[in-house]
Amino acid sequence: MATTRRSKSPAKPRRAAELQGTVAERVAIALAELERAGNPKTLADYGPRYGIATTKAFGVPMGRIHALAKRLGRDHALAHALWKTGWYEARLLTAFVAEKERVTPAEMDRWTRGFDNWAVCDTLCFHLFDRTPHAFGRVAAWAKRSKEFEKRAAFALLASLALHDKETDDAPFLRCLPLAERAAADERNFVKKSVSWALRGMGTRSRALHAACTALAERLAESDTTPERWIGKDVLRDLNRPLVKQRAEKRERRRGA
Repeated sequence: MATTRRSKSPAKPRRAAELQGTVAERVAIALAELERAGNPKTLADYGPRYGIATTKAFGVPMGRIHALAKRLGRDHALAHALWKTGWYEARLLTAFVAEKERVTPAEMDRWTRGFDNWAVCDTLCFHLFDRTPHAFGRVAAWAKRSKEFEKRAAFALLASLALHDKETDDAPFLRCLPLAERAAADERNFVKKSVSWALRGMGTRSRALHAACTALAERLAESDTTPERWIGKDVLRDLNRPLVKQRAEKRERRRGA
């Protein structure tokens, strides 16, 4: 009687207990899991669909990266080692594995100099850098940078602070408005979009910030330069919505309470 060969079952994900070992061993395990989770279609979509320029990637969906990060846990040395591999998904993991209380301004600067696409930039700003006490200082420093993704980092971080910081008052955000106004003339796509993101985010924090960001957007919308007009109109479309105004008032009341 002929026997039917069963198809080989997929490897089960390693449990947290299996992710122990030296930093080098854990990096090897993480890269092996990322490679197994890679999807050729996801990889093919990085450039044409999402505008993610990278030459060293597996094509791992973000959900799988989050799941692996939870199992790896927080480990600052591991975060550094993952970053050094240069793999796109390993660098995304850095944001979820690094220990925010151990991040220094020098580390933030070093990682930012390695940004070569918007996804790594935004992931580190949105999930790690904005949790550090150095965030506003880095916004001011990076806004002066010339490279596209380093300059984007300033405003991606500012947008992240506007969305996540529940306690800071308006003053530090108001001090960032001149930085946004100066950067608004930058024609590069990923810079102008980050400036818009930051202004729209700040405009939802309070009535005063809503008014200040709206006034700046109105000036930009009347500018003679294309990127400034684009940013101004993009911000005004969002901030003039009644729901956004209500959200600003609500967030202001919460902080006051």
